Amino acid sequence: MTEQATVPVVRHVDDRHRYEILVDGERAGLTAYRDRGEQRVFFHTEVGDAYAGRGLASILVQEALTDVRAAGKRIVPVCPYVAKFLKEHDEFADLTDPVTPEVTRWLDGELGR
Repeated sequence: MTEQATVPVVRHVDDRHRYEILVDGERAGLTAYRDRGEQRVFFHTEVGDAYAGRGLASILVQEALTDVRAAGKRIVPVCPYVAKFLKEHDEFADLTDPVTPEVTRWLDGELGR
């Protein structure tokens, strides 16, 4: 008997300001953001060690950015992983804003750092 590959599911958890990727119903990773007007500022992405090497971060960020487009918002990639993803996927270039010192200061205030 062979194990069937489970299709990961990405869900938007608006009240926690993040997107999560689930594998077999368990949270395998997340990408966190804060909304600043029309901008969705992504600041952190992680995938648990037990799920590493499966391409889950890429799936997660792809789905999150697709949702940002559908919501009519713009992307600000403070998170290094999201920034790297955007460099490799120019289909999101039209809705990407640069990370500026103003955005960074605002995010620090939002996160209490």
